[in-house]
Amino acid sequence: MRRRTPPPPSPLPQRDGVDAVRVRLPAEGAWPTLRAYLVERLSGAAPGAVAGMFDAGLVVGADGRAVAAEAAYAPGTYVWFHRELPVEVPVPFPLEVVYRDDHIVVADKPHFLATTPRGSHVTQTALARLRRELGIPALGAAHRLDRLTAGLVLFTVRPEERGAYQTLFAERRVRKVYEAVAPYDPRLSLPRTVRSRIVKERGVQAAREVEGEPNAVTRVELIEYRAGPATEPTAGLGRYRLLPTTGQTHQLRVHLNALGLPILGDPLYPLVTGPVPDGDFRRPLQLLARELEFTDPVTGTAHRFRSGRTLAAWSAYDEWAGQ
Repeated sequence: MRRRTPPPPSPLPQRDGVDAVRVRLPAEGAWPTLRAYLVERLSGAAPGAVAGMFDAGLVVGADGRAVAAEAAYAPGTYVWFHRELPVEVPVPFPLEVVYRDDHIVVADKPHFLATTPRGSHVTQTALARLRRELGIPALGAAHRLDRLTAGLVLFTVRPEERGAYQTLFAERRVRKVYEAVAPYDPRLSLPRTVRSRIVKERGVQAAREVEGEPNAVTRVELIEYRAGPATEPTAGLGRYRLLPTTGQTHQLRVHLNALGLPILGDPLYPLVTGPVPDGDFRRPLQLLARELEFTDPVTGTAHRFRSGRTLAAWSAYDEWAGQ
């Protein structure tokens, strides 16, 4: 089996903790020039954006030199450029480092901060902020948390070791413990293990459960609760421990909602109310990645990390219940 040749390193430095875009020209194509290809590839860019990048010398080859707009299309070659960064609302909450060594960084991510650059969230992401604050340009994410979920995220210091840590998650060799605040129902017997098949379709905000072989498994435990009044016994509030053994998109949110316990602050379950607008930090999703436990695949060290964050709804129930 032929080993794939890795791409050359980027000739451009990071900007605000964000890598330059790398584009490999397809082996097959009828574009007469590099510019013609990029105009088609970046069809969603503003009119004249590609021409402007070439005019400013922002598109470079592997040697770091600017590439002419009319350069002939060369299949298989690489070019790099920095895309224009979107204007982002700063996430005004601290991103705390709970552990750091020569191989990994474990950070305690706040609500509303994306893990890695994607879509309209680029510089306001945990990865970009840590690269800037720690001075580690090569830092990479071993896994991801949803933007609305707070808690522990594992990052890798050395690119050549990233695959080993990603494999831990792929092979389910990381013990993950989450906490959530959701309604309390005294009629529901807990603990229990929820098994179902979850599908998440591209372009659809919410995932859903369907018939078929289960691909999502979560143990749900009740840590403590506050019962509602005698006239409304299901109006109480519970704090739950969630132990997933799989990692489907929105798995914990879907499983609690299926139990009739939608997580407080969830804009998708049970009803899709639309994405949370950037800058609206009033009602964070009450879901926290509390613990990560694993054996380091590089050093052999047994690690167990715990988030120091609290879920605000548990200590401010009256305020939340009145919203």
